[in-house]
Amino acid sequence: MDWTTVFSDAIRAGLGPVAACYALAAIGLNLHFGYTGLLNFGQVAFMLVGAYGVAASVSTFGLSLVAGVLIGLACSVVLALLLGLPALRLRAEYLAISTIAAGEILRLFYRSSWAEPVTGGVFGLQRFATAFYQANPIPRDTYGFWLVQFNSRDLWALAVAWAVVLVLCVVLAVLVRSPWGRVLRSIREDEDAVRSLGKSVYSYKLQSLVLGGAIGAMGGMMLAISTQSVNPDSYDPVVTFFLYTLLVLGGAGRVLGPVIGSILFWAVLTIVDSTLRQAITAGHIPETLLTAPEVGAARFALVGLGLMLLMIFRPQGLLGSRREMLLDAR
Repeated sequence: MDWTTVFSDAIRAGLGPVAACYALAAIGLNLHFGYTGLLNFGQVAFMLVGAYGVAASVSTFGLSLVAGVLIGLACSVVLALLLGLPALRLRAEYLAISTIAAGEILRLFYRSSWAEPVTGGVFGLQRFATAFYQANPIPRDTYGFWLVQFNSRDLWALAVAWAVVLVLCVVLAVLVRSPWGRVLRSIREDEDAVRSLGKSVYSYKLQSLVLGGAIGAMGGMMLAISTQSVNPDSYDPVVTFFLYTLLVLGGAGRVLGPVIGSILFWAVLTIVDSTLRQAITAGHIPETLLTAPEVGAARFALVGLGLMLLMIFRPQGLLGSRREMLLDAR
């Protein structure tokens, strides 16, 4: 077993642009679930409209990348209003149902033949972020430490993505400590008490849904830009539950919870994957028990088992508190 390769791959995955993009989307989900108590099971829908807002604007309509980012954010706001205006007047489970349904409906719509002239259908869109990489100030070379190496292209993508994560963490830290943020946390604890003080619970929930959705769209946009590709089937409901996994792992209701959770989630996932593959190659695991094509499913099963143990013994995650996992779901 080459543990040096295993752990270097894990560090590269934990610090890479994909981990940063998932951290971005989870920051928005943390605002929904961790601070406001909204049961949003369709955060991937905001990632989807953000990613396609950029990709379709540039590839299909020939607009600039900056215009695509603004369109992606606008699409996320429209989606949040369409979901929130009716559902937030009802009980919490109606928002959960409507968001998970919206994510799947949008995925099927974007991959449909009717939308293919704009979205590329099942094939998606590629190579629309050329302007982003042309602005790369990092000279072409390989950078890193130990066996953890990134080329200038990947380093530029991860530097921008983690910079956006840092900025949003600072903004979120300021917001949740402001009077607005204290109202959100009060809504999570007891909606009736907030109403008795004359606050519009519905209005604050809608604001949280819009802002968290826009942050989720930024995660989708950064993911699309870093990979130079979007495909509807990459944004299935499983992505939302990955976001919940890393949010619970890091700690809901904590500013750095999604960041720590994303780094650990992708690092652990890579460790399990690399270890299983090397064990199969070395003959430590017989092919009658597990084959290389089955590793992808096995690693998620093992990570799921780890999450179950985490929920049993430390449901608040690494940075959170047990109280943050309790909702006043009404």
